[in-house]
Amino acid sequence: MKKIGIVDILQLQGAVIVYSLSTVAGNLASKYELLSFGYLCFFALEFGILGVYAIIWQQMIKKFQLSVAYANKALTLMWSMLWNFVIFSQGINFWKVVGVLLVFIGVIIMNFSTSEEKADDK
Repeated sequence: MKKIGIVDILQLQGAVIVYSLSTVAGNLASKYELLSFGYLCFFALEFGILGVYAIIWQQMIKKFQLSVAYANKALTLMWSMLWNFVIFSQGINFWKVVGVLLVFIGVIIMNFSTSEEKADDK
């Protein structure tokens, strides 16, 4: 496997952002009556986003160890919190920020420990 750089990690986060947008579409679908036109439109959008994400995700797991890719997927929490704040005007409190920071720190540790393991293997 080739060395993982910052561009690769940004691409992985792009995949995570796409995945987090499916939660936005799901939230918007939930605001409509079951099987109404609005519900079906947002449900189809969510389904489409997940399809695009599946294709992107397959490309990402070719570049990354599965454990690293899944650790980065945890940052969906951060992106979902951001979308909830920006789109749905839901508040962000201290404990949500602390939780996201803990996840973020864990992802950073996971990414750097994998980089160091690859350097040791050479």
